[in-house]
Amino acid sequence: MGKISINIASATIELKKYIIGIDLGTTNSLVAYVPNGETTPVLVKINDQNLVPSIVYFNHQSEPLVGINAKSQLVDFPERTIFSVKRLLGKNYAELLNHAKHIGYSIIDDNSDNLVKVEIDGKFYNPIQLSSIILKELKSQAEKTLNVEITQAVITVPAYFNDTQRQATRDAGKLAGLDVLRIINEPTAAALAYGESRPEEIKTILVYDLGGGTFDVSIVQLENGIFEVLSTHGDTYLGGDDIDKGIVDFWLSSVHELSETQKEILRPKWRVEAENAKINLSNDPNTPYVFSTSIEGETTELVLNKSNFDEIIKPLIAKTKVSVIKALKDATLNISDIQEVVLVGGSTKLPHVGTMLREFFPNVPLNNAINPDEVVALGAAIEADILAGNRTDILLLDVTPLSLGIETAGGLMDVIIPRNAKIPTRVAREYTTSLDGQVNLKISVFQGERELVAENRELGTFILKNIPPMPAGFPKIEIQFALNADGMLKVLAKELRSGVEQEIDIQPTYGLTDQQVEEMLMAGLEHAQSDIEIRLLQEAKNEATQIIYTTEKFIQNHSKLLNELEISETLQFVNDLKFALGLTDRHAIQQKIEALNEFTRPFAERIMDIAVSQALKGNNISSL
Repeated sequence: MGKISINIASATIELKKYIIGIDLGTTNSLVAYVPNGETTPVLVKINDQNLVPSIVYFNHQSEPLVGINAKSQLVDFPERTIFSVKRLLGKNYAELLNHAKHIGYSIIDDNSDNLVKVEIDGKFYNPIQLSSIILKELKSQAEKTLNVEITQAVITVPAYFNDTQRQATRDAGKLAGLDVLRIINEPTAAALAYGESRPEEIKTILVYDLGGGTFDVSIVQLENGIFEVLSTHGDTYLGGDDIDKGIVDFWLSSVHELSETQKEILRPKWRVEAENAKINLSNDPNTPYVFSTSIEGETTELVLNKSNFDEIIKPLIAKTKVSVIKALKDATLNISDIQEVVLVGGSTKLPHVGTMLREFFPNVPLNNAINPDEVVALGAAIEADILAGNRTDILLLDVTPLSLGIETAGGLMDVIIPRNAKIPTRVAREYTTSLDGQVNLKISVFQGERELVAENRELGTFILKNIPPMPAGFPKIEIQFALNADGMLKVLAKELRSGVEQEIDIQPTYGLTDQQVEEMLMAGLEHAQSDIEIRLLQEAKNEATQIIYTTEKFIQNHSKLLNELEISETLQFVNDLKFALGLTDRHAIQQKIEALNEFTRPFAERIMDIAVSQALKGNNISSL
């Protein structure tokens, strides 16, 4: 992130107003603030608790309840109790098919790529509205505690949230009556909470953030008050919820001859017991968790022991380890370069997490001195204090997780902002037209790591219109990408000679799935060599096509200054090059390009000398 305090002057923030920090979590949410005149953040207690369950229950009058009162309805009214709303943000129905099987409430499929909706009593709520209900409750409780009106906030999101999910979070804040001054990545907020009291330190830390529904790992360098994120990796659909689901699935598999309908009824009812089992076995692994339940009038006893629990957790921990390895590689660091591992998120309380990290980082301290459930909200409050202008000794530098670029000739991906680039950032690059008189230019924006746009994800398309007609190659078109501190993209296209411009905010209907993100990164590595060969071939074809066009136009314009042999032999070289274009040998194409250039160079220079001579005599060059 940039030095945020310098851009906030227009917000007219008064010292007596509080800007709150909100951790909008999958399982629990929290609010924190920095008291006036102090630097240490404080949590807002709600119903004598720091944690507010991120759950919404609609009573039979369609009135929402939030938090602990809503959670108490999960077993009796699963169809009216919405949990894990964060997992729905920025998703369409196809992406949530698996999730929909494990919840009690109804997710609606409208056969479109739009955001999903939840149906309660014939009314439809999208994830933005549901999130806003939670945020409104947090805002209200903070106002009661501080006895002031709250209008501004900083809200945290997983580092791997895409543009749509970030925008959805901001929109939810707006619906809740909050001006969201900044969207900040959760691991960055956690690093801020740990480092704000020791800004003079110089160290590299790894933030391991495993929550209820999301996982992030970020590598942060702390030096003299500057928090620089070197790399980030993660999965926005991996967390404690998956352990609960695994436990429920294990219990269901132990009860024979259950129909799918019975399983759908039992899953949400057993989810609370699964969460209790997870907590109990984490605290006392040697005592099996046992509970009795009624299935069609018959009492059944279900058990979960340490061995079963370990098997359920093993694949989740393995996935997080892969992300840790990739984050280190992206930051070009070794295990020995990490001086501290910071634990964030309630799921890091699982003993399996500590075991894996201690084995992976021997002799590196694991730091959970600040409650892993609370550290993100505390960091968000510090960021809010910075935005209020009360702290000027801290600078945040964050990164973007995937490359951003545009499509160029031949379907190539031209990266403008590479992955793990520092944000906020603004990068501009110049392009031109390939045809004479071209007045419109289509600009397609993509996200991904492959050389061809067909292998990446399109974020949006727009057209730069009304370019003054000019010869090919003459227009100077600047494409500017501006990625703000929230990680959201704005694209500007401008023809520099005429001043014609077009600007858009890239806001796709829905974002990348976690699988797509992972596939993009893996494919970028696995196909690196073959992608480069494809790119080099396409670039050679692009160059050949342009030279053929230019040469044929040259002959047409200057036929009177060329003899028949020069024209016929030039056309033969052109035909040879056209034939090579149909091949997949870029070296052959390059050879034909060089041959054509070598043959035409003497008389091209001769014609240029004639043009210069005529111009010196007062004739217009373009008339030749």
